[in-house]
Amino acid sequence: MPPTHLRRALAVSATAAALTVPLLGAAPAEPAARVASAAPVVPVVPAVPVVPADVVDDYYADAEGLTGEPLKQALHEIISTDVTTLTYSQVWDALKVTDRDPADPDSVILLYTGLSRDADANGGNVGQWNREHVWPQSHGDFGTSPGPGTDLHHLRPSDVQVNSDRGNKDFDEGGTESPRAPGNYTDADSWEPRDEVKGDIARMALYMAVRWEGGDGFADLEVNDSTGNGSVPYLGRLSTLLDWHAQDPPSAAEEARNATVFEDFQGNRNPFVDHPEWVEEIW
Repeated sequence: MPPTHLRRALAVSATAAALTVPLLGAAPAEPAARVASAAPVVPVVPAVPVVPADVVDDYYADAEGLTGEPLKQALHEIISTDVTTLTYSQVWDALKVTDRDPADPDSVILLYTGLSRDADANGGNVGQWNREHVWPQSHGDFGTSPGPGTDLHHLRPSDVQVNSDRGNKDFDEGGTESPRAPGNYTDADSWEPRDEVKGDIARMALYMAVRWEGGDGFADLEVNDSTGNGSVPYLGRLSTLLDWHAQDPPSAAEEARNATVFEDFQGNRNPFVDHPEWVEEIW
């Protein structure tokens, strides 16, 4: 299925907007000192499927019945074919659609806090939101040229300061609770997100390890069971990510975001949102 141009996505109707929801769950309660407008958002479940089931089945036809490395390779070919690649500038506008607050279409939901923030408050200053790379740019040195650094399947809105706190750390459990993002924990070399997005983050990382296999002039991204990976093209901790994937299965909101990226922006899907069982078949 060829992707729809970015221009069409930014002009979606009110009806389509109602069906496009972020993949975030409800955030933990915030301290009373926070302003009322910063209340965490409870996601809205889509009224109808965004993409018909037969379309999704056809999309993965070449992967059916496979396991292990053959399955991984087949999925790589599927999600790397006929893909529209965005520029880093276009990502700003795309995130305003993929992560729109269903209760306030002029706002977006932030990944690590679950809070709603004015969609136009994007930038690099305190109080704004910016583009969080769930797979850090430094883990493979891919930068923000069109490619892995602009792949919407792992890019999410995040508070500027919280994004800085996470930095390029790998994912694992433990550490000290983040004062700016309650429910998230961090230590010297790892970041533990809030429970509501643990599985989402795992599936984003696993997607990147399948999508970007060393072609197109970029590094071969792989998940491993380490933290502190630094500038090598690895992201961990795999065992923790697999646990999070099992504990927090895909929600209707996550599925709707996957469909929006597919239909309106990139023309490809995250297979582990559509087929969670494939994670165990590969890893």
